[in-house]
Amino acid sequence: MKTIDQLLADGVAGKRVFVRADLNVPLDGTTITDDGRIRAVRPTIAKLAEAGARVVVASHLGRPKGAPDPAFSLAPAAKRLGELLGTEVAFATDTVGESATVVVANLENGQVAVLENLRFNAGETAKDDAERGAFADQLAALADVYVGDGFGAVHRKHASVYDLPARLPHAAGFLIETEVGVLKKLTDDVQRPYVVVLGGAKVSDKLGVIDHLLEKADRILIGGGMAYTFLKAQGHEVGISLLQEDQIPAVKGYLKRAKERGVEFVLPVDVLVSAEFPDLKTKAPANPTVVAADAIPADEEGLDIGPETRKLYASKLADAATVFWNGPMGVFEHPDYAEGTKAVAQALVDSRAFSVVGGGDSAAAVRILGFDEKAFGHISTGGGASLEYLEGKTLPGLAALED
Repeated sequence: MKTIDQLLADGVAGKRVFVRADLNVPLDGTTITDDGRIRAVRPTIAKLAEAGARVVVASHLGRPKGAPDPAFSLAPAAKRLGELLGTEVAFATDTVGESATVVVANLENGQVAVLENLRFNAGETAKDDAERGAFADQLAALADVYVGDGFGAVHRKHASVYDLPARLPHAAGFLIETEVGVLKKLTDDVQRPYVVVLGGAKVSDKLGVIDHLLEKADRILIGGGMAYTFLKAQGHEVGISLLQEDQIPAVKGYLKRAKERGVEFVLPVDVLVSAEFPDLKTKAPANPTVVAADAIPADEEGLDIGPETRKLYASKLADAATVFWNGPMGVFEHPDYAEGTKAVAQALVDSRAFSVVGGGDSAAAVRILGFDEKAFGHISTGGGASLEYLEGKTLPGLAALED
């Protein structure tokens, strides 16, 4: 895989360099609530611009239906990128149409432009190779060189991620270099004890990584909505908590395998419950009740790990040498249910472990809850991509960057 340093050594001055970034940031209307992904790709864009490249940045945002939708415009991200770069960033109001053609043609050496949301064109995500390839051809006409730096999208076989690199000289950006290097520390040469913390809503999203990590981890801690499928698999009442009954057989199998392999599988011992889901807009007090994990009332749902579980999980992280964390412990967006996620984050800060926060909601939680990002070994920009890498899958966007 060619690095961006090698690309720069070859010279990029005057060349149109297409940077596939991940600017898929959370928005409240047109306000960015977490600019972490934009900040993560800034070094690559800045370095290319400093070297005299004409930088064309492209990304997806959200899940529009293959057509323009103002709610998913990249205009706020383009504006924020300009602020972080300290320079004006041009914005094309389409992906491969008249606006994109004019904006790119008008770029001078060292200038940067952002194209509108790639997913406004159905060809970006098409399953048909020919349709996807046709869109990649249109994108290739806007550039001389390709740089892949959207780690959060490398697990997708999309036109700008998989097909476009085959049409242009290509290299990996600084962010992808960093992300892959970190993930290798979780797979190839792991320092032990190796502790994995998994949360989030659905256990089905984590089945593959659990299966793979049972061969590698020393300890696995479970929280979030997925914990209730594990508790149900142990025969406990979970009330109206999130539950995937169809996954109970698989979960039972994992618990059995963990015991046979000597992998410590740790589940909540107490949880915060309520009969109503909290209002995440007003943040009105929710007044949850703490109950034992095996005593959830039939008409209530678990929304966070309880105080005893927080202490337990902190103790299980205290001696770790390596930690991978993906998924919050509860509904962290509401202050009454944020303490479990906060406790895990604090335990990582307090430990001496090389800690990797695996993107998605966990990365957002770290920032929203006020933690210093530098206190963690690495905060990934790609939750899904990180999980699939740890499952041992071939990621299309990384394969496409190989020479």
